Amino acid sequence: MSVRDHMSPDPIVVAPGDTLRRVRQLIKDHGLRRFPVVKNGGLVGIVTDRDVRQADISSAVMQERRYVDYVLDRIQVEGIMTPHPITVAPAASIGEAARLILENKIGGLPVMDGESLVGIITETDLIRALIAMLDGGARD
Repeated sequence: MSVRDHMSPDPIVVAPGDTLRRVRQLIKDHGLRRFPVVKNGGLVGIVTDRDVRQADISSAVMQERRYVDYVLDRIQVEGIMTPHPITVAPAASIGEAARLILENKIGGLPVMDGESLVGIITETDLIRALIAMLDGGARD
């Protein structure tokens, strides 16, 4: 089984100049936890819900709505993303992807076909693949 068979193709991406507000809205709207960061068509990083939570304002400042809006509109993805993320090729085995995720203690990998971002594979995708194998090959 290859990454290609279990990845989510054409992931939602963000740009380095996008704001914290935009990423928070994408998380809310799509229920996703990670977004590849793309600049000029190339992968430059990854931003996760954890990055967003860590960048959120302290509870003391949250009392003042004007500060919340100011910060949400000023913090940019490039300031909170992980640059140069670990990636995997679509032809790689799901075992290789699982090892990379486990060894690096991360939740997902951008899938790169050469220089092109073609998908993302996450812990959830790998669990679905495991269930499919255990259930005799059926994929949900």
